[in-house]
Amino acid sequence: MKKNYHPKNVESNSYQIWEKNQCFKTYVNLNKKNFCIILPPPNITGGLHIGHAFQQSIIDILIRYHRMKGKNTLLQLGIDHAGIATQSILENQLKYQARKTRFDCGKTEFLRKAWKWKKIAEKLIIKQIKRLGCTADFDLLRFTMDEQASKSIRNIFLRLYEKKLIYRKNRLIYWDTKLNTVISDLEVKHYEKNSKMWHLKYKIDNHLKTKEGLNFLEVATTRPETIFGDVAVAVNPEDTRYQNLIGKCVIVPLLNRTVPIIEDSHVNMELGTGCLKITPAHDFNDFNICKKHKLNMINIFTFSGNLRELPEVFDYQGKIIKNSKINIPEEFHNIEKNKLRILVIKKLKELGYITKVQLKKIKFPVGDRSNVILEPMITHQWYLKVKSLAKTAMKAVKDGKIEFIPKQYENLYFSWMNNIEDWCISRQIWWGHQIPIWYDNNQVPYAGNNESEIRKKFKIKTDIKLVQDEDVLDTWFSSAVWSFVSLGWPEKSLYFNMFHPTNIIVSGFDIIYFWIARMIMLTMYIVKDSSGKSHIPFNKIYITGLIRDQYGKKMSKSEGNVIDPIDIIDGISLYELLQKRTQNIYDLNLKKEIENSTKKEFPNGIQACGADALRFSMAFIAANTRNINVKINQIIGCKNFCNKLWHASRFIFINTENKKINFDKNKIYFSPLDNWIFYKYNKILELHIKYLDNFRFDLSANNLYQFIWHQFCDWYLEISKMIFKEKIILYLESTYYTLLTILKNLLKILHPFVPFITEEIWQSFQKKFGKTTKSILMLEKFPEKVFLSLDDEHQYCLVEWFKKILIEIRILKTDMKIPLKQPINAYLINCTREEIDFIIQYMDIFCKIFNLKSINFNLKNSKKNLNENPKLIKNVELYLG
Repeated sequence: MKKNYHPKNVESNSYQIWEKNQCFKTYVNLNKKNFCIILPPPNITGGLHIGHAFQQSIIDILIRYHRMKGKNTLLQLGIDHAGIATQSILENQLKYQARKTRFDCGKTEFLRKAWKWKKIAEKLIIKQIKRLGCTADFDLLRFTMDEQASKSIRNIFLRLYEKKLIYRKNRLIYWDTKLNTVISDLEVKHYEKNSKMWHLKYKIDNHLKTKEGLNFLEVATTRPETIFGDVAVAVNPEDTRYQNLIGKCVIVPLLNRTVPIIEDSHVNMELGTGCLKITPAHDFNDFNICKKHKLNMINIFTFSGNLRELPEVFDYQGKIIKNSKINIPEEFHNIEKNKLRILVIKKLKELGYITKVQLKKIKFPVGDRSNVILEPMITHQWYLKVKSLAKTAMKAVKDGKIEFIPKQYENLYFSWMNNIEDWCISRQIWWGHQIPIWYDNNQVPYAGNNESEIRKKFKIKTDIKLVQDEDVLDTWFSSAVWSFVSLGWPEKSLYFNMFHPTNIIVSGFDIIYFWIARMIMLTMYIVKDSSGKSHIPFNKIYITGLIRDQYGKKMSKSEGNVIDPIDIIDGISLYELLQKRTQNIYDLNLKKEIENSTKKEFPNGIQACGADALRFSMAFIAANTRNINVKINQIIGCKNFCNKLWHASRFIFINTENKKINFDKNKIYFSPLDNWIFYKYNKILELHIKYLDNFRFDLSANNLYQFIWHQFCDWYLEISKMIFKEKIILYLESTYYTLLTILKNLLKILHPFVPFITEEIWQSFQKKFGKTTKSILMLEKFPEKVFLSLDDEHQYCLVEWFKKILIEIRILKTDMKIPLKQPINAYLINCTREEIDFIIQYMDIFCKIFNLKSINFNLKNSKKNLNENPKLIKNVELYLG
């Protein structure tokens, strides 16, 4: 072993050994148990960040651990196409670099650019995964839009469609006017901001008046620009102010259109004026009232967010009403909705329709990809019926077939599943799985894998033109079936047969709705065994918290606070870090803010820590909390631990020169110190297995850290140094055996956490002790306990007792301002015969290590010049003098 530990050299050498010996290949032994994890597929929006490193470290620890436990293991690797997110990045590049839109580019050319982007991003992601040391079978890499996946996903869509679980309908849903696509409710962020509420006069028709004698209703609204879509004014049936007007009509301001006054208990009498304008095509609460009262709906906006010349009118069931007589004044045509508000307010003021304006805080929906305010809009979308699927999926968890870890996340899962709505699975973008539906000239839909198949199946002549639906499937649709599609379904491949259902999925709590629940629903519906029994996608769900920066802020590329794992592994200068964090930021103010915060957090860049240090620190922070803060200093601390392990191993190799590893332990005299460290080792091994089997990576990492640093290195290694230095013959053989046995087993235990350094030390171990058949540590069997004598526990207690005395001696020396290296006498009073014999046995060693002249058990002389307040350890008094 080289004198100093250099992570980059060590990691490069270890990885070459694994690749040369094809350690990443998935070998299947039918006599072994199986263990499989599907890696949550990172998306191609760019490289991985520290959140991915956290998740992948946890996953790889489990894979390596179960491989060493003797199982067939598979870490199934995949990459996600990330429809909206990837398209958004590419459109931004076109906008800021080429001053073009995707429509200028054209669909064919745009998709060509997307595939080129995918190739670059995938290469970067694989490089990062390899640098982290993940033992995935890279030959089995899958992409959510590869040929096999596309075929499987079409198959699933068609199955669901044939069973009438997929349908198309006009419904109210959030629309992103920047991305020009529908957005799922789950992809919406809600913010609160200061705004205004306008009180408007709605004149009562037929010269009727309120009980107060007014000829109008005062309606309060935060969106006056939507009056063009009003279909009613609602009041509470208990509101005595308006009971005489229920069933009558009012005239919408700026329009010569009468709408009914309806009663609905949803209206809050205390809020605003107690009169609520109903605009069902642009408000979710109004939409529900509309369905109850069977009112029509008027969509007033285009997909770009401009006011239509001719609004679209639908009945309460979403069926379009053609040739409606709803008109919008020409002066407002094609005006963008934010500018429209200004114009409408100005006009309302001029005509005296505004009675009052109030300041008010309101919540508004924002798209998590585009960061623009979303518009509720009636659109024609594809939906998947999920209520029946949800019941089956909930039962699997209730029956214990699928287990959440920690268990409390079951409540989050059940809460969402009990209130689940049909899933909108279509998106109006180009990058994704195009929906396998074709239409003829009369818009009759035909489902199939391709046009040729459809023509043959439905006997459609070649002179009838067929056009495929332009929409693509929501990215989460392909993600929801990934547990079995990635393993080769529907073909009964070896890997599918061996590894599905998978053992565990690792996921953040924020995508239990998006991913976990949907995987359970679709897997249990689609995948059946030969007897028709549903497969579950996985047996256990390990839920982690969200990775945040050291200030507790969620890491996000758009915020410029993400950390590339490679920058921690190899280090990065401040200049390079600034370039990386701001390369896709086009807002100059945000760019400056990111630069300032980065300089404050990393004034000298980030030092190289190595992959092992990063992995070990990720295990340390894997606690059962919702928020997980990443601190660079903690990773540096783990690098110091690796350095400690390196030097400890090197010391052992140097001092066991020419010693054989295969001792006959029955012929060795083991001291209480040997038995003490073996007893400690057995206990930490027992705890380690318990923690790992219960997914407490934080406790497991801390358990190993404490034992290796504070027990093995600080105590046993220090004592062994004195034994070697003084050549204490009685203990040499047992010390050799103990050091080599403990080190060999610790390398195996540590390997899943810090695979590179342990593999490097293991190879040195092999060379050092002349093994004829060289082994690879990652393929070794996980170690077991070491048993020496029946008296281990008793001797352990004796050593622990005397350790406390030695620690107190150091403390007393410091308190009495005696230099630690100055020899001094120690006096112990009230020791038992057994305790005295134990100390006498190791007197020379203890005196040399702790700079003592002697250890005495009786005070024959006076207590003069001794510490006046002795330390008490159990019943024993300790004096120094």
